[in-house]
Amino acid sequence: MFRRMLNFARPWWGNLAVTILSLIAASLLNLVTPEAVRRLTAALGSPDTLSVRILLTYAAILLGAYLVRVLFRFLAMWQAHIAAWNFVANLTRVCYDKLQSLSLRFYADKQTGQIMSRMINDTRQLEVLIAHSIPDLASNVLVIIGVTVMIFTINWKLALFTMIPVPIIVWLSRLFVTKVAPLFKINQQVLAELNGYTQDNLSGMKEIQAFGREESESLKFRDYCKKYAYVNIRANFYAAMYHPSVEFMTSVGTVIVMAVGGIYAMRGAMTTADIVGFFMYLSLFYSPLSTVARLAEDIHVAAACAERVCELLDTESEIKEDPDAVEIPAGSGEVAFENVSFGYTDGKKVLDDVSFRAAPGEMVALVGATGVGKTTIVSLLERFYQPGSGRVTLNGQDIRHATIKSLRANLSLVPQDVFLFNGSVYDNIAYGVDSPKPEEVYEAARIACADEFIRQMPEEYETMIGERGVRLSGGQKQRLAIARAVLRNTPVLILDEATSAVDNETEARIQEAIENLHRGRPGERKQTLIVVAHRLTTIMKADRILVFKDGKIVETGTHAELLERRGLYYEMTSVNQARIGG
Repeated sequence: MFRRMLNFARPWWGNLAVTILSLIAASLLNLVTPEAVRRLTAALGSPDTLSVRILLTYAAILLGAYLVRVLFRFLAMWQAHIAAWNFVANLTRVCYDKLQSLSLRFYADKQTGQIMSRMINDTRQLEVLIAHSIPDLASNVLVIIGVTVMIFTINWKLALFTMIPVPIIVWLSRLFVTKVAPLFKINQQVLAELNGYTQDNLSGMKEIQAFGREESESLKFRDYCKKYAYVNIRANFYAAMYHPSVEFMTSVGTVIVMAVGGIYAMRGAMTTADIVGFFMYLSLFYSPLSTVARLAEDIHVAAACAERVCELLDTESEIKEDPDAVEIPAGSGEVAFENVSFGYTDGKKVLDDVSFRAAPGEMVALVGATGVGKTTIVSLLERFYQPGSGRVTLNGQDIRHATIKSLRANLSLVPQDVFLFNGSVYDNIAYGVDSPKPEEVYEAARIACADEFIRQMPEEYETMIGERGVRLSGGQKQRLAIARAVLRNTPVLILDEATSAVDNETEARIQEAIENLHRGRPGERKQTLIVVAHRLTTIMKADRILVFKDGKIVETGTHAELLERRGLYYEMTSVNQARIGG
């Protein structure tokens, strides 16, 4: 996983190299102080050779070392964060692109907040890996090596005593990693659950307040927070045992050196200057060991996050383009389903051997009870899902062998659950087209019967509509969605339950908009319309109506033809005759 993360950071390896080299230089400059103090101590033992000039020289050397060290520390921190935050931004973008490439089946059983937690929280935690853990690990290991060389140079026997705590510190680190590594992954999973629950509740705040569920949801939220606190406390319990233990072992090392070094000094085996220098080097030896121990925790937090990010990036999409996929040019808009079967779960078919053809410029309506597969037809045409068997063609070309981008460039969709962005009315209508002319936006709104209510708004087309269009009624949202689809002017236009949740007056306006689309624009080819309808008044003027039952097409014909047959469609119209006028 770390190799993969480092590979993502490849564009900023240069910055990381500068960071590591700067940290090494700063660490090496730390070695100047013990050596200068050691020599000064030795000079103090011979007052005849000591002079103000020598004292000032040592002071100047230390001052210069400190100033240069500050420069290298600044350079290291600056370059490290350039690399880290660019890496995080790039990895977040890669995760987002991956999410865009996944089929809708991936999202069927996942909370938006959990997905966002992987894309944003987990990638952000990896900043510590790039900016701190890797550079600090490299520089501290080299410092340990450098100090080891210096203390062995001073007195190799005493240096061996210095090494006594090191195997114990290594054993403690391995034990800590074994206990804590799984806990960090659990922490991130619980955080994702908390984010998912929070996102759901914020999106459903209207329903929470409407049903008086504030207290109940507050108690549930408290439980999530308590669970998150518990898993973090549990992980930090081991950290609270580990870090003081490492500090204790380094202190034991100092005690050993003090005792043994004192004996050597008493026996004349070491000078006072060597003892002082040794102790100063000793602080530089154990400090990196403690830092490396701390980095073990940071690295395993990053490892847990990296694993969750890699799980996302390794998710296989149900919808894949052929390596030799071809583009579908803007054509006549002929749509055909040939013996198509499909099920969202194994063993249960939503569509069973469905075949039909929508001729160019024809309006084909899909009707039937809820759950018979009407919206599934739309999802398969848009290639949100893959048919279990059979094939779907557009302009005679199997869409499985076409590029997804070119396929969807031929289709415009008005979904049942309209999604509007937090922006202006104008921006939402223009969303599907790059830099449209204002008059084209206004014309699309007129065709969708939306221009009138837009002009009555405080800032007309520049009116901000809030998140998900919260400031608009359901019918207004539907008409803006129709305008957005109209502006794209694609060969095929799909309306999925465009009037399912509106009042009679709004339904009449939307029906008028659909009739406008059916007539087509003067001087232009007519679009092929595929209309999924619950209210039958919407599709009475369709060229052909397909009646679905149990995943099959059981009747087909015009409104008049189907009424004459007195079959399922006739029964449906009888139930809804108050809506369609008898």
